[in-house]
Amino acid sequence: MQFVASLRREDYYRRVQEKPVPARKADPNSGTFDAERAVAYHVQNGNVEEAAWLVFLMTHFARPASSGWLRLQQVYGRLGAGVWDWQTVSNNPHAMISWLAANWTSIDGKFGNHRKYESLRPDSNRSFSDVLLSYLGWIGLAGHQAFFATKIQQAGNNPGTIFDALYRSMNVKTFGRLAKFDYLALIGRYGIAPIEPGSAYFKGATGPASGARLLFTGSHTGAATEAQLQSWVDELDASLHVGMAVMEDALCNWQKSPTAFVHFKG
Repeated sequence: MQFVASLRREDYYRRVQEKPVPARKADPNSGTFDAERAVAYHVQNGNVEEAAWLVFLMTHFARPASSGWLRLQQVYGRLGAGVWDWQTVSNNPHAMISWLAANWTSIDGKFGNHRKYESLRPDSNRSFSDVLLSYLGWIGLAGHQAFFATKIQQAGNNPGTIFDALYRSMNVKTFGRLAKFDYLALIGRYGIAPIEPGSAYFKGATGPASGARLLFTGSHTGAATEAQLQSWVDELDASLHVGMAVMEDALCNWQKSPTAFVHFKG
């Protein structure tokens, strides 16, 4: 059942891209903003830079079940006074940093569960300014399209190999194993770069590794190396053909409640 739920999440991203997305869905101040459809809108209109920038913001803020994309929407939409779009921010990131420092107490909503230790407080040791500047440093002045094109040229034609090269190069502050995986999986889902995970990336993982150990050894802490877990997961996927993004997500959610299905949304 968790595999089915994870497959449906993947299918959702395909569905939001099937039809033309109206511009209002990409406008954070329209009242009908939808982050997932906003990325699809920009991809459909050839604006890869804005699409990838939104993927970064989606990954950083994440989506809690309680408030959805409200926090991302209010930051991205400058609390109704404009848009912190890619061109503006990449040309002058300190303008956004200064704005957030002056307005952070007015921002509603929450960070998603996977990013619950982040903070908008400007003097935090996990401040948005550090995350933003390190992200801009990773992407480079030429922007996302040029950055991904270079990585593809260096890594070759295999989607899993390109994903891995990007994963290993990603040095964005506070982006651990899960945030890197989530960001790159979204980049692949939207076709921004021809990538998909060829591994579950068990090193540094908690939930997915615990789920794999429970599934294959009968214990959350069963004796198995990360390489063994990956080998077993590869063998399972050779029969199921769900892919590593679904495998990782399903294992993580299943181990939280292995005897009764729980639909995790946040």
